[in-house]
Amino acid sequence: MNKFDFLQILIPLAALIALTPLLGSYMAKVFQGENHLLKKPLGFLERLAYRLCFVDEKEEMGWKNYAVALVIFNLFGFLALFALQMLQGHLPLNPQKLPNVSWDSSFNTAVSYMTNTNWQGYSGETTMSYLTQMLGLCVQNFLSAATGIAVFLALVRGIIRKSSATIGNFWVDVVRSFVYVLLPLSFFFALVLVWQGSIQNFSPYVTATGVEGTRQVLPMGPAASQIAIKQLGTNGGGFFNANSAHPFENPTPLTNLLELVAILLIPSALVWTYGIMLGKRRQGAVILSAMFALLIMGLAGSLWAQYRPNASLGEPEVMEGIDTRTGVANCVIWSVFTTAASNGSVNCMHESLSPISGGVPLVNLMVGEVIFGGAGVGLAGMLVFMLITVFLSGLMVGRTPEYIGKKIEAREVQMSMITVLAPSAVILIGSAVSLFHPAGLAGISAKGPHGFTEVVYAFTSAAQNNGSAFAGLNANTPYYNVVLGLVMLVGRFLTIVPVLAIAGSLAQKKCVASSESGFRTDSPLFFILLVATILVVGVLTHFPSLALGPVVEHYLINAGWVN
Repeated sequence: MNKFDFLQILIPLAALIALTPLLGSYMAKVFQGENHLLKKPLGFLERLAYRLCFVDEKEEMGWKNYAVALVIFNLFGFLALFALQMLQGHLPLNPQKLPNVSWDSSFNTAVSYMTNTNWQGYSGETTMSYLTQMLGLCVQNFLSAATGIAVFLALVRGIIRKSSATIGNFWVDVVRSFVYVLLPLSFFFALVLVWQGSIQNFSPYVTATGVEGTRQVLPMGPAASQIAIKQLGTNGGGFFNANSAHPFENPTPLTNLLELVAILLIPSALVWTYGIMLGKRRQGAVILSAMFALLIMGLAGSLWAQYRPNASLGEPEVMEGIDTRTGVANCVIWSVFTTAASNGSVNCMHESLSPISGGVPLVNLMVGEVIFGGAGVGLAGMLVFMLITVFLSGLMVGRTPEYIGKKIEAREVQMSMITVLAPSAVILIGSAVSLFHPAGLAGISAKGPHGFTEVVYAFTSAAQNNGSAFAGLNANTPYYNVVLGLVMLVGRFLTIVPVLAIAGSLAQKKCVASSESGFRTDSPLFFILLVATILVVGVLTHFPSLALGPVVEHYLINAGWVN
């Protein structure tokens, strides 16, 4: 590594730290209903949305009604996107006359974008029309991110309210997230992308002749608008198959930096928002410290592994699968950032990383995507881990399990364990079935531990709603499209619904005064316990998979053996 590599790492981290309190403070005003910078210019959109949807913004919901509204909202989004794909050959804005998408790919993609996963078994430029990209995929990027933020807001209200039967209004939370946060940020980001060279048009594909006389078809389309929300909303689905390695999506070093920061910006800022809404900024500081600590640990390990000399090839840095415009360091930091969030966008192929460096993104996913996680749901997942940590710590030292004056009892712990165990169960079961089922084995491109990792990574990415892939697995088959789609549903809704149940349970509790028997959750000791709990629960659950995949491959390569 040289000084420029270190700059590529330090600049996005510094930018993220600087922007977090600014956006976090702004979002706190938005979600608490206070006056803010965009209240007057965009307030009419909020009021219009309530009128069109017959929503009373003052009416509140219990957790069950909140969950029902969330599920129905997402169900309609799924059906709309599924129908668009199945009918796109008969719809406008399809200059390339692309045919209807197959039923299994339509199902997988509709589930994927509805759950904020954005797993892509298809190639965007040869599969999706402009209408499907804009009205289907891009819209779902906004709505799935807004849904995640709404879940976070519901849980925060459950923590701060006392003896309350309600946790807010789902429709109000979604509208405010969309109107005041996601829409303006994406609009200005898209303008910057267009300025830097990302395309935004409705032109037919262009045939160009290269300097050697080779003819090449250049895909066109409204890309910049989708790229902006794919990064800000922790979605990650690319307009083109190469994702952010494509020069039309990520044309310059500036766009690379901005997209990299955008991946973690909203999840990080929401932690600051949480501290403000709670009235206890130290609580937010503990969570943010834990997230950054886990991020830095993964980044350091991945860089160390990637820059070690390759014993099989005798080269210090292998460039296969890495965009020469960005280089090794930027590839590594992007792979860590995108899997620390529920983003999944890539600017290089994770399969081309060294075994341990490629294993770090897998570990990021396996711990539950709580390092930063998806917009809203990542922080909600981290709060669930805090409840588990409080409960375990209380048992170990004989103190009352209590968080922010609320006693943590059996119901909260049971719901917390469902959110942790449900994704892990479908990862292990789905991977095991696919590794002996002929339809699962048919998609593997490599033998040995690398092929094993391809399958485990796919199911982990789907269950944790990330969407990145090892790229060597052919997952665009009826088997994988259906199975991974079902896994995405489990990963999304068997975590969201229990979180809402926790919010409802906490909201009904009375707030008791802190006592000496309680356990402080804003201390350095709790920070250490929280990080340890995440690593123990996440890593040990999947240790056999990691040992059989990246670890075995690492030792085989060092021994000079490649498959």
